Amino acid sequence: MLSKKMEKAINEQINAEFYSSYMYLSMSTYFDSSGLPGAAQWMRAQAEEEWFHGMKLLNFVNERGGRVSLKAIDQPPTTWKSALAVFQDVLAHEQKVTGLINNLVNLALDERDHASNIFLQWFVTEQVEEESGVGAVLDKLKLIGKDTSALFTLDAELGQRVFTPPPAKG
Repeated sequence: MLSKKMEKAINEQINAEFYSSYMYLSMSTYFDSSGLPGAAQWMRAQAEEEWFHGMKLLNFVNERGGRVSLKAIDQPPTTWKSALAVFQDVLAHEQKVTGLINNLVNLALDERDHASNIFLQWFVTEQVEEESGVGAVLDKLKLIGKDTSALFTLDAELGQRVFTPPPAKG
């Protein structure tokens, strides 16, 4: 059974993950309207992944006998000045989420909630991958600068991304 403190903290993370999904969907529509369908696809895949994270947390609360309490999702930004600015925001956001996950792990340790700690380790690993993946895109965008033909090539590469949920544990 989850402590009330842990339940409340995970509920806040559920909201943060659903906000992330909403924010990436907004970024996707920005890229669609900017003529970058590959980047739009990348963001749609990211939105699906964040929704999956929220559902994973939601299911965990239910499995542990807790009560999920959904809250309103804040409106995300809708415009950026460039593709580089979007991905800089993505990295900053993922770094913030990493901090939130680390705080949940710290709470689980403080509460001696070993089940939550083990469960949250998946998210710790996931955040390393998130930051690394976004960092790689950012590095390419910085190298590209104002070269529109290189941006076109990167956009095609970004469009190959598809979110595939990890297989359920057997």
